[in-house]
Amino acid sequence: MEQVGMFINGEWVQALGGDRTEVVNPANEQVVAAVPRSEAKDARRAVEAACQARRPWAGLPAPERAAYILRAVDYLRADAERLARVVVAEQGKPLREARGELEATIFLLSYAAEWARRIEGDILPAEGAEETILIERVPHGVVLALTPWNYPSVVPARKIGLALITGNTVVLKPHELTPLSALELGRAFDRAGLPAGVLNVVTGVGEEVGAELVRNPAIQYITMTGSVDAGQQIAAAAAGNVTPLSLELGGKAPFIVLDDADLDLAVRHAVSSRFTNCGQVCTCNERTYVQTGVFHEFSERYLAAVRALRVGDPLDPNTDMGPKVSRDELDKVDRMVERAKAQGARVLLGGQPLRGDGYQRGFWYSPTILADVRQDMEIMHSEVFGPVSPLLRFSEFDEAVALANDSQYGLSAYLFTNDFRRVMRAIRDVDFGEIYVNRSGPEAFHAFHSGYRRSGIGGDDGRHGLEQYLRKKTVYLSYGR
Repeated sequence: MEQVGMFINGEWVQALGGDRTEVVNPANEQVVAAVPRSEAKDARRAVEAACQARRPWAGLPAPERAAYILRAVDYLRADAERLARVVVAEQGKPLREARGELEATIFLLSYAAEWARRIEGDILPAEGAEETILIERVPHGVVLALTPWNYPSVVPARKIGLALITGNTVVLKPHELTPLSALELGRAFDRAGLPAGVLNVVTGVGEEVGAELVRNPAIQYITMTGSVDAGQQIAAAAAGNVTPLSLELGGKAPFIVLDDADLDLAVRHAVSSRFTNCGQVCTCNERTYVQTGVFHEFSERYLAAVRALRVGDPLDPNTDMGPKVSRDELDKVDRMVERAKAQGARVLLGGQPLRGDGYQRGFWYSPTILADVRQDMEIMHSEVFGPVSPLLRFSEFDEAVALANDSQYGLSAYLFTNDFRRVMRAIRDVDFGEIYVNRSGPEAFHAFHSGYRRSGIGGDDGRHGLEQYLRKKTVYLSYGR
């Protein structure tokens, strides 16, 4: 078991109280590392370091800030295979998915560095003679980044890169289940020579150290990816200091298959968008709606494709799906399936935790397809975040739109059709922040990732994501007498 420190003010330190939290491999329940379990005083130490570093960091020309990011990228690229295995060890996804996550991590940081010469302000005409008005875009100051367990490398990178290039300093608090990849990002920036205090990585339990960070008045902006419940608590705590924030929360993506769709294409993407990362993705296909005319054929093909998925050792190159991340998450999914069965759903495939050879230890759930599902069932409204796919048939396009919009969430939606008119109507009428037509994710990092309703506020990626890390300063400049 590796004893790991956290990164505060350019140093690798332990929690002042000396406590530690174990990191458990979801595939075999072995303890792979122990990290500091921070307390409020550790959180304050990290914020103070970020405060001291923020003005010198913001004063550097953006290309110089980019140079630090790109040096960190070089270290990540050289060490990518080991870092992918770190993701597997703490989170449980198959190695090929973890390798893809490291590629995305490197890309996101490189992309952020490209903004060095593209952060622009505005010049406006003034009312008076010999006057002008400037609108500058300036950093918030200290950014708090709270990140989830399902993508422990790429989500922190998504936030760190844009926050640093815009001149902010960062306190990063990764989820306690998966802190190792975030610490590896800290290590890469440490090796790159990043000035002390510009990036701080604090480990510990969210209810303890996270709450202290959110309430700290020195935090000038909060960016968080996680559950709706956690987002609500963070928003309430941030309200005391009126701290601006961006919340990327849950999803309940509808996957709509119309009767003119390419079924081979639809089935392939239905599988990937539901069972990638064991269904632990906020943009996952959480509810599949299929038009009556192709329902039987789609269901048969979909069932065969899901039955062929190989569930097992994430390090095996033939594995398609790994375990759930924790015992609590496994039990939650099982409860939801049992509740759906009690409400009348019929199990076509799976429907229970995996046991027996190869599954004696770890948090395994079988790829599951449910039929005879009704729209009023809990499974059609609560986020499963696991490998469970409920199927529901519909008759008319307008019915599909109404079913899709019947949700407290509004992050991602999928539509498969070759009818241009229905595509355009869906773009107009489906109330989700992202719509994928005849394809699934992942999202493009130069676009904008945001949701409606309980899926959050603000967003990530691209020009619009960059703007989240900047605030405007208006200058009325007179140069007359």
